[in-house]
Amino acid sequence: MAAYQSFAKLYDLFMDGVPYDAWCEQTVRLLASFGITDGIVAELGCGTGNCTERLAARGFDMIGIDNAEEMLEEALQKKIANGSNALYLCQDMREFELYGTCRAIISRCDAMNYLCGTEELSEVFRLVNNYLDPGGIFLFDMNTVYKYKQLLADNTFAENREEGSFIWENHYDSETAENIYDMTFYLREEGGYYRRAEETHVQRAYTLAEVREAAERAGMVFVAAMDAETEGTLTDESERMLILLREQGKEVNNE
Repeated sequence: MAAYQSFAKLYDLFMDGVPYDAWCEQTVRLLASFGITDGIVAELGCGTGNCTERLAARGFDMIGIDNAEEMLEEALQKKIANGSNALYLCQDMREFELYGTCRAIISRCDAMNYLCGTEELSEVFRLVNNYLDPGGIFLFDMNTVYKYKQLLADNTFAENREEGSFIWENHYDSETAENIYDMTFYLREEGGYYRRAEETHVQRAYTLAEVREAAERAGMVFVAAMDAETEGTLTDESERMLILLREQGKEVNNE
């Protein structure tokens, strides 16, 4: 089941604390360090388009890819409101297809953690490598084992607002490295009634070693890994890691 089918209407409401502006600035700056300041950039797991639209406003020709139709509907509304040039595709990142290559591909907000196993991770890396320009960059973040095991663990989070509310229960399985989210949403509708919806999400924690091995198995070059917040060295208490990989295998045509 695609994630966030019921949650799409509430997603932006409860994600208003996510530092999308900072992530956009970070992404733009890091891509620029590789000479990528324009051209086609694709985002895997784009959700409601928060990063996609910001990067489109910075001059990139954006392609947003997500497998949840309801999330993309919200993204399209933003595209219309912004008058952006973003293209949104309803595809699973494990088998996405593009008509050509991109200067860069990105994935923010732990979308890559939804890949349940190193084989799936390696397959996505293989596809990314295929759809990147020669020497193109893949920039993505992931929640760390520390975050799942120590911060989310078996904790329950809840929030109540006038437009809706949610209850978010977590369970982390150390043997499988999977974090299971049981989520219950209440969306306020006309007449003051609330509609209830439930979803179960599963994310997998990966060590940096697992990510590097999967990338190398897919033919990509490992470039760097850092703490996503500080851009410093990853520590045992880093909550999110930011990773950069480079395309390998295509020849540059200088004609």
